[in-house]
Amino acid sequence: MKSFFEYDIHLPSDMEPNKKYPTIFTLHGKGSNEENMFELVSPLTNDFIIIGVRGHLPLGRGYQYYDLKSLGNPIREMFDNAIHELETFIHGATEKYPIDQGQRYILGFSQGAILAMTLALTMGEQLKGIVALNGYVPDFVKKEYSLRSINKVSIFVSHGEYDSVFPVRIGQETAAYLKDLTEVLTFKLYPTDHTVSSNNQNDFIEWLRHDIGMKE
Repeated sequence: MKSFFEYDIHLPSDMEPNKKYPTIFTLHGKGSNEENMFELVSPLTNDFIIIGVRGHLPLGRGYQYYDLKSLGNPIREMFDNAIHELETFIHGATEKYPIDQGQRYILGFSQGAILAMTLALTMGEQLKGIVALNGYVPDFVKKEYSLRSINKVSIFVSHGEYDSVFPVRIGQETAAYLKDLTEVLTFKLYPTDHTVSSNNQNDFIEWLRHDIGMKE
């Protein structure tokens, strides 16, 4: 697969031939990388294919998928391009690896959560679900993008009550917006800043396992 993005892939250790696997695509936050995201989902490596997608734009010691005019205001051309390339990447990876097309998830934090929610809205039921940690849906996506139904897309959204980057009201407004669009929404607040606590991690791991029908 010729890829626009650098990426890491972790395959289950005891993969069966000719079997398709549920898959999580992870998207990191601004200035981070795919390795940091893997730490969040590593308990799922025996049951999911995990693909960490690195942002293509260097930023400090990490990466990003698009730049900003100001906080909460993406450069539109760069954002549009990131969405296009990520959707292309997901389809390409599905062709190359033993991915169950009916069980594809995107898990993102901060900038990655913004992209995950936007991809859910543009890809619709091509995705099984998303986990969006401390993000939001840009207004221009709601108003100007061609959106698909997410009525059957499973969505886990969480936010820090003391988030100093995106205030908690943004998480609440995001959840309210998505609640009107899907039958399968979980929204949780945690007593944290702009980060992912161990309780948050445990909750979305349990949620993912439940959503694909795994036994605890």
